[in-house]
Amino acid sequence: MTPEDLRAEIPAIEDTVYLNTGASGPSPRPVVEAATDFLERHEYDAHAAGEPYSMAYDELGAAREHVAAFVGAAPDDLALTNSTADGISRVAAAIDWEPGETVAYTDLEHPAGILPWERAADVHDLDVRVLETEAGRVEMDAVKEVVADARVLCLSSLSWNYGTRLPVSDVVDVAHDAGTRVIVDAVQSPGQHPVDVTEWGADAVAAAGHKWLLGLWGAGFLHVDPDFAATLEPRRASYRSVDDPSAPGCELSAGAHKLEIGTVSPAPHVALATAIDRIEAIGLDAIQSRIERLTDRLKEGLGDRLLSPREYESGLVTFRAADPEGLVERLGEEGVVVRSLPDGTARASVHVFNTAADVDRLLGAL
Repeated sequence: MTPEDLRAEIPAIEDTVYLNTGASGPSPRPVVEAATDFLERHEYDAHAAGEPYSMAYDELGAAREHVAAFVGAAPDDLALTNSTADGISRVAAAIDWEPGETVAYTDLEHPAGILPWERAADVHDLDVRVLETEAGRVEMDAVKEVVADARVLCLSSLSWNYGTRLPVSDVVDVAHDAGTRVIVDAVQSPGQHPVDVTEWGADAVAAAGHKWLLGLWGAGFLHVDPDFAATLEPRRASYRSVDDPSAPGCELSAGAHKLEIGTVSPAPHVALATAIDRIEAIGLDAIQSRIERLTDRLKEGLGDRLLSPREYESGLVTFRAADPEGLVERLGEEGVVVRSLPDGTARASVHVFNTAADVDRLLGAL
């Protein structure tokens, strides 16, 4: 499959220059069709055969294996969630906090990587520590200082406001030396960069498929290291949290599956498997190469307005704008979709389905 083939499969970009994949990626037709096909088979055929649950479980299991293979995880270490925020929240709510403990996160985090820890701090009387950064970069000396005596550190694999790649493995090593667990918000990485959660060595990695993987909303996933999973005590449980729902008592599953809850639609995760197939058909090397060429073109055109690194790190390109919200509205009226950020900047997201003409259209509108 070529980028042009993928582009032809995405209805949302037929008349629109879509440069906002960092918020939500437009799904190709086969991805949406995979979801609708599952729903029809489940609601019509499986119910007619009296097997809606067994079919749903089989599909969830197949999707779990598909996602696990894509991110280098064992299926037993992967929980299927609704979103990145959902995954981080489940972890934050399952840690056996003691009053006075410290939780830390970087100042680059999306609210998904902030609010679950702030809530835990409110509920359990925790101290909160923020790792300050400079232009999307973390300094390892600052990491050492912040993780000292901290129970948990949360950081992103790729900053949503600068598009910088964070040195996850290095941070994990420093944190683990201090006895600190590391939770990674990886949602900006899968689909534009290779991801191997075992190489990172983090205690948990949360992500979702609705951005660079071009999947549907609702297909989140959470990798939990087995040793860390053994320490978690979820406050909620249901029949998907245990190995044998009919057994007396509540014996939770040993691994990441203990964080799953009840009846959910498998449709988003079924569609995510198809979305992953599309990404793999193009190849991550080809995706990165194309994004690099297009972002180079965009950065050159932006000149001194550019805030993201000049050298390629990701498809996220942040730039100065006098009135970001007004700019987004005006560009939208001209058929160009970007987004404003809370810090008073604007951001374009360039993916493999974009073209040089898309970039030039944005630059011309600016």
